[in-house]
Amino acid sequence: MTTNRILHAIALLCVAALAIALVSQHVFDMQPCAWCVLQRLIFLVIAVVCWLGVLTGRAIPGLRRLAAWLAALLGIGGVVAAWYQYTVAAQMFSCDMTFADRFMVSSGLDAGVPWLFGIFASCMDARVDLLGVEYALWSMGLFAVVIVLGAVAGVRLQGR
Repeated sequence: MTTNRILHAIALLCVAALAIALVSQHVFDMQPCAWCVLQRLIFLVIAVVCWLGVLTGRAIPGLRRLAAWLAALLGIGGVVAAWYQYTVAAQMFSCDMTFADRFMVSSGLDAGVPWLFGIFASCMDARVDLLGVEYALWSMGLFAVVIVLGAVAGVRLQGR
């Protein structure tokens, strides 16, 4: 598999995660918490970084490598966010004033793009399962896949 294909695959996985989250929210009324929407933002940024790496990497190959490693680093941030949501925030009655809440509100994304980044539930209320597994764990697993694929793409480009 070429580096461009790996970057495309990462981006498509992230867009698929966003699509599943939006269908869950808007069709099945599973409202997101602050940590949920922070992870949505991370998935979106990873997809953009990967596609920019593919597009600009044709002119400057080093940018593909940078995009691959940035995707892996953002994936680590996503794992941390999902782990915090699963182990700490989901036990709290409110996510109010946690890092995710402060970041999303101060960015203006929750008010500017509420259908994607609106915070409509507490962390405890947002604990839902998909096929018997909590959403935060699915998210954590997908971020782990992003880390591995990003590292593979970054290492492949090491010698080039």
